[in-house]
Amino acid sequence: MKRIACSTLILLLILLPFASRASEQKQRDAEQEAGKWLALVDGGQYQESWQRAASLFKRQVSAEQWHQAITAARDPFGIMISRQLMSSAYTTTLPGAPDGEYVVMQFKTVFKNKQQAIETVTPMLDEGNWRVSGYYVR
Repeated sequence: MKRIACSTLILLLILLPFASRASEQKQRDAEQEAGKWLALVDGGQYQESWQRAASLFKRQVSAEQWHQAITAARDPFGIMISRQLMSSAYTTTLPGAPDGEYVVMQFKTVFKNKQQAIETVTPMLDEGNWRVSGYYVR
């Protein structure tokens, strides 16, 4: 029995770095997609950002609703000057969302008319691809 427990512990210690690297790769992939998606929003390409969003996002918000909401939220801030990733966390659960694979990112962003904003972008694994499922700016 002691030998089985020791073998299990050794196996876990061997596999742990691989699991960690896998979630780190998922975070990097999600961050890359978030950057592409934010570039569309920054460029005023709101229709394209909706089309590229996760199916969950599109089921909750029509393209017209998204255009109205993002225009109201972002246009008063002016152009984006700089954006710095503050945090990125991989998770499989979020309040009010179905279980899945998500990466919640927060960016410290400077806009022409808003010097200190926090953007929260949440990509999710959607049909094998990372796509943004949520965006909030304050």
